[in-house]
Amino acid sequence: MTATTVAVNTGPDGTLVIQLRGVLNAEHAADLRHALIHAIRHTRPSCLILDLAGVREIDAISLGALAAACHLGDVQHVAVYLDHPPESVARQLAAAGVAHHRLRDITR
Repeated sequence: MTATTVAVNTGPDGTLVIQLRGVLNAEHAADLRHALIHAIRHTRPSCLILDLAGVREIDAISLGALAAACHLGDVQHVAVYLDHPPESVARQLAAAGVAHHRLRDITR
């Protein structure tokens, strides 16, 4: 994740919010995937929100990690949502199989 920052917050209702900013690329895609799996399988929040408002660019590997997190959330009974994705990123996520109801507040 070149020039990327990650912030993690937990809300009073148990919602885990992971804010991703910058460029999501292959450089640290494995770290992203590991963090998402850990959040879903081990932290097990009631809801996981991936805030993508600050994501400028995303590659196929990172796209796959986000899509896989949605599917893993279903299996582990953790609601996963992708909030504030830029329109171009939302299109890529939808093409990767992410259900439209998971993409909230798409920015234009």
